[in-house]
Amino acid sequence: MEKLKQTHNVQIQWRSFELRPADGPPVSPEYRARIEAGRPQLKAMARQRYGLEINSGPFGINSRPALVGAKFAEAQGMGEAYHDTVFRAYWQDAKNIEDLDVLAGVATAVGLERSQFLAALNNPTYQQEMLADVQQAFQYGLSGVPALVYNNKYLVSGAQPYELLAQVAEKAAAEN
Repeated sequence: MEKLKQTHNVQIQWRSFELRPADGPPVSPEYRARIEAGRPQLKAMARQRYGLEINSGPFGINSRPALVGAKFAEAQGMGEAYHDTVFRAYWQDAKNIEDLDVLAGVATAVGLERSQFLAALNNPTYQQEMLADVQQAFQYGLSGVPALVYNNKYLVSGAQPYELLAQVAEKAAAEN
């Protein structure tokens, strides 16, 4: 995404998506085993394609607090920094982003005030903004992450090579 922003002048607007909602059905042991079995391949792909070392946080956590926190951070003009820091905390530092102390640490690291951030997690406005994103994802038919939507028209689902993302960005830009 960083490379795409630099080479194609795209603007990224993050949206909330709950991969495993807290009120959803539990993950079956068989499905979890498939996910765990695929982790070495995911780590190898991230290393080979993107030069990233993945050291992910706990499986099956409730991401809702992090997503609501993102809405607060966006309202404070700190959305991009918050998203980057939460991403790194979970995917590279193996942090549990369900833990409010971890999230408060992320918030203060990007310049947000801790007590305001923690209060915002219970603010109905930010909760509704997050839920509106989740509903929009449902309307798009999304069932997984990552998913990119260009100009509310083109969906790219899954971890795709930069070249494909660039092609879609060029197609979307040509239509504007």
